[in-house]
Amino acid sequence: MPPVGNEYAAEQLKNQGNKHFKDGEYEQAEALYGQAIQKNSKNPLLFTNRANARLKLEKWESVIDDCIRSIELMKDNMKAFFYLAQAQLSINHPNEALSSALMAYELCTSSPQQTSNAATISALVLKCKKAKWDIRERERIRRRADLLCDLEAILETQWKKEQDEIEAKIESGEIGRVEGQEEKAERRTEWEKKQSDLRSAFFLSDPQNLEKREVPDYLVDGITFEIMHDPVVTKNGRSYERATLIEHLKRNPTDPLTREPLTIKELRPNIALKEACTEFMEKNEGWVYECEDGEIDENPRWAHLSSW
Repeated sequence: MPPVGNEYAAEQLKNQGNKHFKDGEYEQAEALYGQAIQKNSKNPLLFTNRANARLKLEKWESVIDDCIRSIELMKDNMKAFFYLAQAQLSINHPNEALSSALMAYELCTSSPQQTSNAATISALVLKCKKAKWDIRERERIRRRADLLCDLEAILETQWKKEQDEIEAKIESGEIGRVEGQEEKAERRTEWEKKQSDLRSAFFLSDPQNLEKREVPDYLVDGITFEIMHDPVVTKNGRSYERATLIEHLKRNPTDPLTREPLTIKELRPNIALKEACTEFMEKNEGWVYECEDGEIDENPRWAHLSSW
């Protein structure tokens, strides 16, 4: 344990960093959190504070470093997993991001103090699943069209080059961090539009094989994040898969998101949604189960986190 004096100094530096963060001065906040860590490197919350500031600065690798260090110090740190998932998703590692987001969701829903974050984390989990599915869809479509693959690769290479050039301008002080982030966002939007236009053109020439396949959000269960088969609706109007929600209520008789008291007897079948789920499954039975598998890419850097 560090001396009490160092703990006090770290707390003061953290408080100063919090003020800068609240004012949107993320670089100053990052620096102060770093100084606090130097005073007390055993406090996991200091690492999550700095990770949050680095998220705002889009320093993804540094966010990952801070989150992993924080989790090593406190394995049930919900915020660390939440920030980690966002950074992993931003560097196009959706499988690892999904694993981290699911852990954040589990920690959130198992703690009465954290349940106010459930809806936000639930949205992140679904975003990670969509990103994972989108990568697989792109690969499927690319296998169908070699020329499309080549053209998309050119567009992606050009976009990444532009991102690196903007980052170099930021590091050299030629442009500010905020201006650079705005320019990055604009370039990303342009790249995504070009990619979409390109796929549309190819789809028109081969619609059967090149159509993008998607699962609508409203068919996805909010606990398992899989497509529902027998949805029921709670008294607050939110629907879940029946079996999943019943298992949850056996352990904890509260709504998974609002934490309000909820019993099995209060559940009602969502007939319209069930019909929609059934229709979707029947029309897409040839591929829809592909998005429900448990495949996780191996990555030694984050592999030790999957056991938590």
